[in-house]
Amino acid sequence: MHGTVEWLPGQPLGNDRQSWSDELLGGLPNIYIYAANNPSESILAKRRGYGTIVSYNVPPYGRAGLYLELANLKDLVNEYRTVESANGRSDLKEAIFATCEKCGINSDVAVPFNLSELSTISIDVFDEWIANISNYLVELEERLFSSGLHTIGRETSDEELSSYLNAYFSNKLSEEEIKNAITAWHQKEKTNHSHSFLSWIQDFAHNFMGDVIDSKLDAADNSLLQEATNIIELLARSSSEEMDSVVNALDGGYVLPAPGGDLLRDGTSVLPTGRNIHALDPYRMPSAGAWARGERAANEIIRQHRESNNGAFPETCAVTLWGLDTIKTRGESIAIVLSLVGARPVKEGTGRTVCFELIPLNELGRPRIDVLASLSGIFRDSFANVVDLLDDMFERAAFADESPDMNYIKKHTMDLETSGTERPAARLFSNPPGDYGSMVNEVVGSGDWDNSDSLGEIWKGRNSYSYGRKEGGGGVRSGTWRPEVLDKLLSTTDRVVQEIDSIEYGLTDIQEYYANTGALKKAAENRKEMDNTGRKKKVAISVIEAFGGTSDSAEVPVKDVEDVLRMEYRSKLLNPKWRDAMIEQGSGGAYEVSQRMTAMVGWAATSKVDNFVFDQAAERYALDEEVSKKLQKSNPEAFKNVVRRLLEANGRGMWETDEDTLEKLRNLYSDADDLVEQIASSFN
Repeated sequence: MHGTVEWLPGQPLGNDRQSWSDELLGGLPNIYIYAANNPSESILAKRRGYGTIVSYNVPPYGRAGLYLELANLKDLVNEYRTVESANGRSDLKEAIFATCEKCGINSDVAVPFNLSELSTISIDVFDEWIANISNYLVELEERLFSSGLHTIGRETSDEELSSYLNAYFSNKLSEEEIKNAITAWHQKEKTNHSHSFLSWIQDFAHNFMGDVIDSKLDAADNSLLQEATNIIELLARSSSEEMDSVVNALDGGYVLPAPGGDLLRDGTSVLPTGRNIHALDPYRMPSAGAWARGERAANEIIRQHRESNNGAFPETCAVTLWGLDTIKTRGESIAIVLSLVGARPVKEGTGRTVCFELIPLNELGRPRIDVLASLSGIFRDSFANVVDLLDDMFERAAFADESPDMNYIKKHTMDLETSGTERPAARLFSNPPGDYGSMVNEVVGSGDWDNSDSLGEIWKGRNSYSYGRKEGGGGVRSGTWRPEVLDKLLSTTDRVVQEIDSIEYGLTDIQEYYANTGALKKAAENRKEMDNTGRKKKVAISVIEAFGGTSDSAEVPVKDVEDVLRMEYRSKLLNPKWRDAMIEQGSGGAYEVSQRMTAMVGWAATSKVDNFVFDQAAERYALDEEVSKKLQKSNPEAFKNVVRRLLEANGRGMWETDEDTLEKLRNLYSDADDLVEQIASSFN
């Protein structure tokens, strides 16, 4: 996804001779081919890596569909609904229940009875459960994912054009209307680019056939049709302009600028790709739309927490603030922080945000929730103005003339003051100045860790630097080591909040989510007291899928992390459709599979991964002879890691399976290790 040089130690803004990236690059031009949907990290590539960005498009989209046991479950549910006789329905009940258990669906759709009650459960209760299963299957079946990998310079096929349009328009255009739009575009291209006799004949024929096509297109809304035609043209241009821009940059030419983002969330402004992408004005965040959605998300987080905690408010929520989702959502995560605290943005006449004012408690109608703001290194460096505004807001809240019973920021600040802690109102924490990452993913990747508690402490050690207006003496290297304040905030944290900004990179796709959000959860749990059962209280993670509805009136989905993990695993890693698309990409696709297996271990260590996920991952990738041969042929090291992670999961108590399966995996690992050694020795 990106290189290394811009992540090395040094100045976050304005490299000097002590910055590693400056020393390593010297005067070498850095023409950087970069994902169009990652404007956040591309800023770092420019600032610290002197990169001239050439963006490339996201892969085509696919829908998860249903497969194997899930498809069988859908058939059983449909059959149950169509059978009229009571005896016929009764025969299906046990089969549906057993299939749900095998698929792990019972973790997502609550079962209001047990197996022994199947014969006596009321029809209404069972039918309601069936309806809930059906709704879940529909959501899973329609869930989008990135299908395979993107190839620069390759022409976009009609099938790929159709997948982009299907995902973009959802149900607004039918399959036939999309097909007709693509056909009409091809006709237009032939007319524009060919003047041969053959073209004249084709145009002559189109005078007769065109009415048929046009009449079909007229059935669709004209504005939607025009938008679809525009998207097709832009996608087609992207195929050629990506490679053209690389060649142009190598020749010392100018690469045109464009905003970064993805088609589904940001629309056609991100096309065509092959551009030097930029982000947004940080002084205008949060936008009006982001504020409305963030406020609703915060209210839903509080509602869900109170519902599961006997009406109690969360005292502290840890909110992750990342550059990527902040840019793509225009500040939704910032709005969530403000809304939890009970504050709102104040903008001047030009639209710039000048401060975050506290909402009076009588207007707020609830306590102010304390917030531990966990900043990514990119957010810390790219949005210094927002960091200062948040710091000012927290300081005012900490010393407001309000009861600590209605202001948890003040309550915790008073506790810290009593113990003589400096700067007790500090709430913005990140990595050391000029450094990036929690290092948890590196430790999980190497396998060099003792237990899950240790991962939380690694995160804590890397994120104990406080940032704000008066930290570290100011300047680009500002930041002060304040582990005591962080300890207090972690000990009072009841819930962690994480936004996901796009379907391309979910919780299970990249290492950074478990290495930061998951490890933060563990760090908070490490500081909880034991209950009467001898266990420490669990800290929940609320996940906001920011791509799930974007209008001001849309519901903001807030889900528990375990629910999101199961949905993502079912729609991608365990899905033969996603698997086969990745395997077709050869070495790169095998690498992507391998990385997700490592991330699965990371999530099992910091949160929870259901046993069926490991079972089916083993079946799909290691124990399927045809698939394992393809993976081993295209990328032996990746296949070795797939098997290694399954064995590691069992060894660490994350996955229970039978001895026969383990023996097969051990033999596969031994063979894979031998093959890797043979390949390595052949180069010596």
